[in-house]
Amino acid sequence: QVQLVESGGGLVQAGGSLRLSCATSGRTDSSYVMGWFRQAPGKEREFVAAISVSGSNTVYADSVKGRFTISRGYAKNTMYLQMNNLKPEDTAVYYCATAPGSSWVRLSTADFRSWGQGTQVTVSS
Repeated sequence: QVQLVESGGGLVQAGGSLRLSCATSGRTDSSYVMGWFRQAPGKEREFVAAISVSGSNTVYADSVKGRFTISRGYAKNTMYLQMNNLKPEDTAVYYCATAPGSSWVRLSTADFRSWGQGTQVTVSS
């Protein structure tokens, strides 16, 4: 079982930037797809971005394309989300999650089985 811990959330003004981190521990190796999701008050959890095992391939939700960048650390068991030009609608609890490496080809939310506790991001207007 892998454990995930997010950090880096906070309060920022619209147009500002934040960098979220996700650290894994427990039964870890580098063969996980990793992803970010978010959940705003009163809304369902939604996909933000995901990165392949190698880190060479990424996918983003349309709402964050061009503003957010997902990356993996050198050790591959850490992950980051650089968020630029933040908007009030980005306000949410952000979660990191892992999926089996084999799921990348036809990745779906259901493939993500291990989740962190979340970190709050609040963007003021």
